[in-house]
Amino acid sequence: MSRPPTFTPPPGTRALPLRTTRGVFAALEAGPAEAEPKGTALLLPGFTGSKEDFIAMLLPLAAAGYRILAVDGRGQYESDGPESQEAYAQGELARDVLAQAEAAGAPVHLVGHSLGGQIARAAVLLDPSPFVSLTLVSSGPAEIAPSQQQKVQLLTDALTVMSMAQVWEAMQAASTPEETDTDGPALRARWLRHSPAQLVATGRQLTGEPDRVAELAAAGLPLHVVSGAADDTWPVPLIDDMAERLAARRTVIEGAEHSPNTDRPEQTAKALADFWNAQQRTS
Repeated sequence: MSRPPTFTPPPGTRALPLRTTRGVFAALEAGPAEAEPKGTALLLPGFTGSKEDFIAMLLPLAAAGYRILAVDGRGQYESDGPESQEAYAQGELARDVLAQAEAAGAPVHLVGHSLGGQIARAAVLLDPSPFVSLTLVSSGPAEIAPSQQQKVQLLTDALTVMSMAQVWEAMQAASTPEETDTDGPALRARWLRHSPAQLVATGRQLTGEPDRVAELAAAGLPLHVVSGAADDTWPVPLIDDMAERLAARRTVIEGAEHSPNTDRPEQTAKALADFWNAQQRTS
């Protein structure tokens, strides 16, 4: 589960409703204070996560000259969503991203963490025109590792017979003391506001995602692949191979694991800004 360092937006950022043709999405926004932004970036969180997973990157990216919008997808935390699992089919979530990009002022730089990366990829494959570039953060070429598939299956099975509160308590009981010490009321509150249908549907996607690397390589966008130095969701050598197949820029964040955006936010923000700056120089 993603563990953001805080749920409180720092000064210089703001929470807002991002109104789109496909509904309203909760967002956090930051941008340069005294100059026109170099560009806009749209950031998508991962499984069980939320826009707060990027909160420590907002000001560094704004200081680098970019306007940043981090969003909760439908059924994630502060964005409402239907109770039907069909509403969370990957194609539906991808179309949401296209609408978010339009509302943000396309074209935008697109960034997806983990599950968010696979949804971002699906959006690009539907229509690359709203995007300047795509960065995949700790997001692999296909389904997650077998050990993680087992965990996701246990979670989604539990969600069919237990309430969100009961599942939270079960997860806490199975966690190490170090993990429970870092959870806190805010993480529980975020969990309780997720849609169970969204978690079940996207969990199924993570365990059955096909390899679409060749399709993405043919889409024609500048690509960036970022990961920590270790990752138990997609092994780092697998991410390395994906980056090579994509002919993508590759960044490894030392000292980070599956969530470099929360493990090493300043280093991750610098990697993103450096990549975006490079697109400006070549455009």
